[in-house]
Amino acid sequence: MRTGNLFVISGPSGTGKGTIIARLVKEVPDAWVSVSATTRRPRPGEVEGVSYYFLSKDDFLALADEGGFLEWAQYSDNCYGTPLASVQREMAAGKQVILEIEVQGALQVKEKMPEAHLVFIEPPSLEELERRLRGRGTETDDVVRKRMDTALVELSRKMEYDIRLVNDDLDEAVAQLVAYVNETAEQK
Repeated sequence: MRTGNLFVISGPSGTGKGTIIARLVKEVPDAWVSVSATTRRPRPGEVEGVSYYFLSKDDFLALADEGGFLEWAQYSDNCYGTPLASVQREMAAGKQVILEIEVQGALQVKEKMPEAHLVFIEPPSLEELERRLRGRGTETDDVVRKRMDTALVELSRKMEYDIRLVNDDLDEAVAQLVAYVNETAEQK
């Protein structure tokens, strides 16, 4: 059995994090993607325990006060966090635990668990990132501008990560991440 590890994957919206993680999970049999908790209401099609753990604000804040989150933050009127118990359980079982979270949360994780491996997914260029965001056809110009502003802030923190992968070729980015996860799991 391989040693369990924690991999935190961040990067601007539109860099392909979700696609890369989905492919990683298919190629690394002991990979496990953490499910976050939130106080927001479920959207159509979301499933409890698969999409998120949906908690009341009181329950969420009580769990936060008890130290039950590896990291958590409030955005607008909702809270989002990574349940600590499930991450610890899966790592103890030898899993390669994957968190897809934003930069602020990733740095909180690294503070609490210095052994965590931070992976930053970059776009090939800001122009390509904007093209991808607009290509979704789901966001207004205002939302795209805000995401691009956020991307600049996130990109300014990329050197605080253990590795950085440029997603200009999806197959290559997946191969690099799979190799990193497997090498890390075999080193211990």
